[in-house]
Amino acid sequence: MQDFTKHAVVIAGCGPTGLMLAAELALAGVDIAIVERRESQELAEARAGGLHARTLEALDQRGIVDRFLIEGQKTQNVGFAGVILDLGNCPTRHAYGLGLWQKHIERLLAGWVDDLGVAVYRGREVTGFAQDDGGVDVMLSGGHALRAQYLVGCDGGRSLVRKVAGIEFPGWDPTTSALIAQVEVADEPPWGIHRNALGVHSFGREEYVIRDGQVIFTGGPVRLMVTEENTGATAEPSLHDLRAALVAAHGTDYGVHNPAWISRFTDTTRQAASYRKGRVLLAGDAAHVHAPDGGQGLNTGVQDAVNLGWKLAQVVKGISPDSLLDSYHSERHPVGARVLRTTMAAVALRRADERTNALRESMAELLGLDEPRQRFGAMLAGLDIRYDLGEGHPLLGCRMPDLDLITASGPLRMFALLHDARPVLLNLGEPSGLDITPWADRVKRVDASYIGKWELPAIGAVSAPTAVLIRPDGHVAWAGERTGEGLSDALTTWFGSPVAA
Repeated sequence: MQDFTKHAVVIAGCGPTGLMLAAELALAGVDIAIVERRESQELAEARAGGLHARTLEALDQRGIVDRFLIEGQKTQNVGFAGVILDLGNCPTRHAYGLGLWQKHIERLLAGWVDDLGVAVYRGREVTGFAQDDGGVDVMLSGGHALRAQYLVGCDGGRSLVRKVAGIEFPGWDPTTSALIAQVEVADEPPWGIHRNALGVHSFGREEYVIRDGQVIFTGGPVRLMVTEENTGATAEPSLHDLRAALVAAHGTDYGVHNPAWISRFTDTTRQAASYRKGRVLLAGDAAHVHAPDGGQGLNTGVQDAVNLGWKLAQVVKGISPDSLLDSYHSERHPVGARVLRTTMAAVALRRADERTNALRESMAELLGLDEPRQRFGAMLAGLDIRYDLGEGHPLLGCRMPDLDLITASGPLRMFALLHDARPVLLNLGEPSGLDITPWADRVKRVDASYIGKWELPAIGAVSAPTAVLIRPDGHVAWAGERTGEGLSDALTTWFGSPVAA
């Protein structure tokens, strides 16, 4: 009989999504383990190159955003139809994106996870699993086995967890493909982003600075992207393939040689039919894949993890029923579907025929207007996400603004109240109101005042509530206006049954 090492939750995959989920669970005191095929966190390939505003807010909510801001470069990185959508006047403390390669994002997240004492099984892969009423038996390469209450697949677009669970992955096959590579060149290429009859291409260097919104390359190896003439290749790309693609697109291969790596990406677009099947859940690319246009993949995955983490922790600890996990799919699946729609539209606007050029120019004119720019910018940055929690105050389901509060102990930022990933009842009315004693072991109550406007991205000014119940992911679960009506129901729904005095 095989021996199983037990953990409350096993996470397959140690990319940004898996790392963020592990940290969220660790903050809640849950015993977790990550299974990762890489021997170390080192990542050679370029992959994603930045963080969006809502992801920066999520990191700020946990008190670690400065680790990323120190190493990255603030920039306006949200764009659509070739138009950069400046977030400068968006009501957020992070009205910008952050230029930072994925290898650094992973390194910083991994350092945080190490600080939290998370177990990582490196050099191992999940090879299969079987779930029953009590948990999941997870088989690893090398003959090792784990037993967990829940398994979360954060193992990428080819997710074995998704396949073994039997979760369908419907969507659309690729219409375009591109090669990306880190190489040396004999002839200097034209730096920057270019468009021609084959599509979009770019040349840059790993090291850069951003000055006055312009990218200035300062050194390091050459990184390039070239759209391929034909779609459908499935073999690992070679230097010969890269040279051929460059010649087709530019008439020369610039003497590319000595590649550190070459990779291919397409606009394959798919989404898991369900983000959950029993005790198995999916997050990140395991749940949704799409073209990289707009840089939304990594950011959507990290935000998946922030939505799932506190819910899974409460279920594991017996605070909430297993049915709370169903809200993960109902809230995040529509967000993923919107990302798929947006990236498909972006790919369509990349085409180089004259009709598409005319459409792209028309979209650019439209996005030059304030309201469309603000709406599209907030959407692409993840700032306008509103979960459907029913009728009520405009704040309901939205991310809570990071207000500068005044408390009995002095000034305090709203996001500072979420550093430990616990829910908060923010009382802005009479200090004696809103008794939450039956939930005091789970929900922090903070009495404070706030002087200023309440503004939401893409929505604008909203009426000031007298109290707000904020989930650990920073979204508003209840907002009251001079009354506590509905608060007990919201507390029970999201944070478990009341405890008798």
